[in-house]
Amino acid sequence: MVYKQFKFNLLLRIAAIVLSVFLLADFFNESIFQPATWLLMALVVFQLISLVKFLDQQQLDLQPTQATAPTETPDQLNVVDDSLPVDQLEYQKLQKKFTDLKNDKDAQSQYLKTIVQYLGIGLLTFNKQGDVQIINATAKKLLRVNQLKNIAALTSLSEPLVESFKTLKTGGQDLIKIQQEEGFTIQLSVYAIELTLKDENFKLITLQNIQSELEEKEMEAWQNLIRVLTHEIMNSVTPISSLAATVDHDLMESTEIDDGFCRIEREDLKDIHMAIQTIQRRSAGLIRFVSDFRNLTRIPIPQLKQVRAQELFDRVLTLLKNDMEENEISVQTHIDHSDLSFQADPELIEQVMINIIKNAIQALDDEEEDKLIEISAQKDDKNNTTIKIKDNGPGIDEEALSKIFIPFFTTKKNGSGIGLSLSKQIMRQHKGAIKVVSHLDEGTEFSLRFSEPEPETADVF
Repeated sequence: MVYKQFKFNLLLRIAAIVLSVFLLADFFNESIFQPATWLLMALVVFQLISLVKFLDQQQLDLQPTQATAPTETPDQLNVVDDSLPVDQLEYQKLQKKFTDLKNDKDAQSQYLKTIVQYLGIGLLTFNKQGDVQIINATAKKLLRVNQLKNIAALTSLSEPLVESFKTLKTGGQDLIKIQQEEGFTIQLSVYAIELTLKDENFKLITLQNIQSELEEKEMEAWQNLIRVLTHEIMNSVTPISSLAATVDHDLMESTEIDDGFCRIEREDLKDIHMAIQTIQRRSAGLIRFVSDFRNLTRIPIPQLKQVRAQELFDRVLTLLKNDMEENEISVQTHIDHSDLSFQADPELIEQVMINIIKNAIQALDDEEEDKLIEISAQKDDKNNTTIKIKDNGPGIDEEALSKIFIPFFTTKKNGSGIGLSLSKQIMRQHKGAIKVVSHLDEGTEFSLRFSEPEPETADVF
């Protein structure tokens, strides 16, 4: 409203000046000494002076009073004085609106800065040159720095950490071990996101100390492993020890010398022979157990290559064809498209699929009819590949399901309990994951997920 009034008055004054100038030019051509000519000249001068004063007055009206500004508080500046002229009143309303918006923006900015600074996860951002823009209090504490201008300064702390900062792409993760001065070791989980801001590339790094979580999980894993190991070893050693004592006792009784002869009854010989055979079998079983345990530490590093899902399925099913036919099991396969492929070590993934399918065959052994194993492969919207192996067997109870990936745990009479544990380690080395879902009397489904790299950058503005 104020601007419209100002514009109208300004245009009106300019029009009056233009009209006066045209009239003056007309009279000036006839005679410069006519009284009307002098009057029009005086009118034009008056109008120009009036226009200058009008513009000066408008500028004064739109400026806040300088004498009182320093003594006014922010709250007082935001109060609209209804007694002021219309122009100043409108200006004060506009000024108050801009002040409120600025205060809201400052409050939100301060709120976000506080969250970033005191977040429990370390955050830092840097550009291509390694210059750091943001580093919060948690990151400073984890990296043991008060200020950080460039990530190169962290080389003295850990070269692998700096290298990880530089090489990780969006979605990339790494685990870095850092040795502290006091002799303590911490494990930092590093996650990276690449951003583009005003045509300049930045990288956002999150840091989290997971040492305590790793120690807790490690202790839990050791407890589960020791529980299984002691159970398996005791199952073998106890009968060996008992049978050895029995054989020793029988031999002592049977070899008592009577008139220079050693007398052992035929029945006793049979019992001794059976006991020795049992000791031999249990000893062989214990050796196999120790050999399986050793195999857990000998998983080769995956040699990644592009693997077509259809060819992988064909090779695995060819190997297990006889087992399927002997057990009268039907197989159904489904692949999103025939050219579906992903990065993996084909030999290791074949072994994983064989382990899972063999488990499914054994689970279907007690079923009488309609035995079915379904194998499928598909990609999600992030280009990640998932292979699913599903059977319609009896399912796995909840207690056994929670221990299914623990080494040497098995629900089968003749199982070693390392197949699924090996499979999980192989998937972890592929930076993938394995999961299982099972329902009693409905069946079990295993999923193998292979992750693809994330896009390199993400535009934020």
